[in-house]
Amino acid sequence: MLAIVGFIAVSNCSRIPENNDPILGIWVNTELSIEDTARNSETSTREEWIFNDVYLGRYQRYSGNEIIFYTDFSWEVINDVYTISYPEESMSQVQVALKQSADPEILELGNGDVFATRK
Repeated sequence: MLAIVGFIAVSNCSRIPENNDPILGIWVNTELSIEDTARNSETSTREEWIFNDVYLGRYQRYSGNEIIFYTDFSWEVINDVYTISYPEESMSQVQVALKQSADPEILELGNGDVFATRK
């Protein structure tokens, strides 16, 4: 009987609360740059943020189809403002707001610039 009570107590304490935050998923920002106007060659740089439900995520930067940089990040939301924090010292903390009324949905910086769009 004591073992059953102990099992129930442990299983109830180990539940992880479900996170249904609307930011969960993949967000991207793509920039095209023209390298050589004579040959009309373009390169694209794409940034990708993958937000997961335990307030962590993965940031990846691509040049063309090749990953050139990646790191993890943590995130939190307070009063509808999302703060993204990177462990890399060279990357600054970013605060964005989610605009679900836009199509596609966007993450917007405080000055109104688009930070990323939902993939």
